[in-house]
Amino acid sequence: MTIASMRQQGQSVRAMARTLGRSPSTISRELARNTGADAAYGSHRAQLSCQARRRAARPLAKLSSDSLSWSLVMTLLDWKWSPQQIAATLKRTFPNEAARHVSHETIYTAIYAQPRGELRRQLIACLRQGRGTRLPRSRGTDRRGQIPEMVSIHVRPPEIEDRVMPGHWEGDFIKGAGNKSSVGVLVERSSRLVLLAKMDDATASSALAGFTAKLNAIADPMRKSFTYDQGKEMSYHRQLAAATGVQVYFCDPHSPWQRGTCENTNGLLRQYLPKGTDLSVHSQDELDAIADSLNSRPRATHGFNTPLAVFSHLLAMAPAGSSSRSITTCCASVLKPPTQSIYES
Repeated sequence: MTIASMRQQGQSVRAMARTLGRSPSTISRELARNTGADAAYGSHRAQLSCQARRRAARPLAKLSSDSLSWSLVMTLLDWKWSPQQIAATLKRTFPNEAARHVSHETIYTAIYAQPRGELRRQLIACLRQGRGTRLPRSRGTDRRGQIPEMVSIHVRPPEIEDRVMPGHWEGDFIKGAGNKSSVGVLVERSSRLVLLAKMDDATASSALAGFTAKLNAIADPMRKSFTYDQGKEMSYHRQLAAATGVQVYFCDPHSPWQRGTCENTNGLLRQYLPKGTDLSVHSQDELDAIADSLNSRPRATHGFNTPLAVFSHLLAMAPAGSSSRSITTCCASVLKPPTQSIYES
């Protein structure tokens, strides 16, 4: 009001600045911004203009609770889809509706912009890691001893590394509370198809029985090699190779990146099998249902096709072999709806 009153009295800009204790340039900009071509400066009009500029400088977030895509994004997060999968699916589903398109970064921003409370905790729990920051992997001295007659990953054929040929698998154990329960994980490198095997414990005998059963359930052309770390549960690798016909390779100690596909899959599985829980309560049917859910989710590396679809295509294109199950039978099993296990005969 002081500026408006002094303006009406014909006071100079410098006089206004001295009265208000401000720089003359500040007063000059205020008058230039809020003086219309056909009206004098007024305090009420200046305040309205200021509020309008502030609203324009901070537009509403594209993904807010009243936006078109909010409920759909929240539903897909609850289905354990990643923000990247959701963003790509929205663009494919609504190609001509730009208002429904949001990037994965926009989804992350919307989640972490939530105020502290139950909704924020629920949304963060839907993310892959379930936490705001990543923890460094601890390293220590290898105390597990040596597995006899190991074949190093460094002599593995290059076509396995390049993912040119399907049928090459990576494996691991994920452990439950106190390392007292475990689940065997198998991931096909080309398609990223996941198989889960229930284990009675984390011994070499259980690993041999569980991995043998799962690998023998796969048609011969899609069962060629198996890469594992140097865990003692793979002490019976020669028996596994004899029972399944796969060549077993071992990674270097403390080198999880050499089995990057399986390590990434373990992170995805922790949404279903959280750390610190008893994994022995899950039956084989329940583990198969978890694998089906993961195999039915679109993956960026496949152009957002599912591992199930990619594996079935690779299986259909594989040459016929001397499998105890025909290619047709195995392919039909893979193509069952997600509500049925792909491991059923």
